[in-house]
Amino acid sequence: MRTKIFLFSVLVSLCGFSTFAQESHPYTSTQPGYLTAYKHSGAGENWFIHVGAGGQVMQGDFDEMQGNFLSRITLMPTVSVGKLFNPYWGLRLKAQGGSLHGFENAGDIMQHFKYYNVHLDAMWNWMNYWGVPEKKFNFGPYIGLGFTRRLQGDQTVPVTNYDNGISNYNRYSDALSVNSGFNFGYAFSKRVSLDFDLGVQLVPDYFDRAVQKASNEAVFALEGGLTFKLGKVGFDAVEPMDYGLIDDLNNKLNSLRAENANLSKRPVSCPECPKVAPVVPVNEINYVPNVVFFRLDSDKIDANQQISVYNTAEFVKNTGENIKVIGYADVKTGNPKYNLDISKRRAQAVAKELMTKYNIPSEKISVEWHGDTVQPYAQNNWNRVVIMTNK
Repeated sequence: MRTKIFLFSVLVSLCGFSTFAQESHPYTSTQPGYLTAYKHSGAGENWFIHVGAGGQVMQGDFDEMQGNFLSRITLMPTVSVGKLFNPYWGLRLKAQGGSLHGFENAGDIMQHFKYYNVHLDAMWNWMNYWGVPEKKFNFGPYIGLGFTRRLQGDQTVPVTNYDNGISNYNRYSDALSVNSGFNFGYAFSKRVSLDFDLGVQLVPDYFDRAVQKASNEAVFALEGGLTFKLGKVGFDAVEPMDYGLIDDLNNKLNSLRAENANLSKRPVSCPECPKVAPVVPVNEINYVPNVVFFRLDSDKIDANQQISVYNTAEFVKNTGENIKVIGYADVKTGNPKYNLDISKRRAQAVAKELMTKYNIPSEKISVEWHGDTVQPYAQNNWNRVVIMTNK
């Protein structure tokens, strides 16, 4: 029975990995077969430490013969350290241990022994995959390999083999384990969360000093504790823009400007027109609204978008006109409340850049934000934008 339960949890974990490996993702792009890519975090980013405790119970050859299940539950302290590589998956090294109660001699004798288990797990976060990344709740499977040691110096105790008599497995207090289970929890903030782990570790049959029919023993555990995230928290999405289309628009704009300049140089002949005094040209700027595009779930201004902020600042300095900064969010990601907030943060980020980096007075800037209620562009991901205009 314990093997079937463990294999079921392993199967679910593998299904989680295969789901993650698919190329389509319903919440990241309007393009079919496109999975949003994230920059892998640096060496000092998105680390976490988890400290917790819980209960554990061993299921051995004769344990099912005992009616008092509660007497076999023991305290299990845990500590783990890990790293998230993107919102969907990560690795952790977890240590757990304590005392275990098992039975031998056909269930007549109860064992009390201490052990520890250290395992390396691959973890998947289904909540982030199914919805907007970095939700408050998280849930997902894990699977890994580990090392288990039985303590208390009983390595020389004979092991009862109910098929072949008595054997002395004096070197079998060390064993490899296979670990699998589920993580679930709630994030109080970006750096602190309450997390639980429902899991099982599978060890060889000799671990409880009684070898009978089963090929392995299982230790089931449920623990909870606090997780603390270290270093930079969060991930930057790699959301490529259609630079070919943007270049095409810029080329058309430059062509119109060149044509306008050529027209202004042509002489105009009008004998019947009254002579008027020549007009002294002023430093007129034909202003076209500037835009700053943002990555998915980000209010950070990318370096390649700074030229738009610079051009807007130069326009204000040369003309003295006021400027309007308007933030937007795309309608197909997130929810209206979140999108309204991120469009506000985007608009405020651009306004702050104008004031702090280019010394534009705050009274020259008005800030608005519309969330996803207004979509300036037909292309969905273009609407993660701030538009700056003097109108």
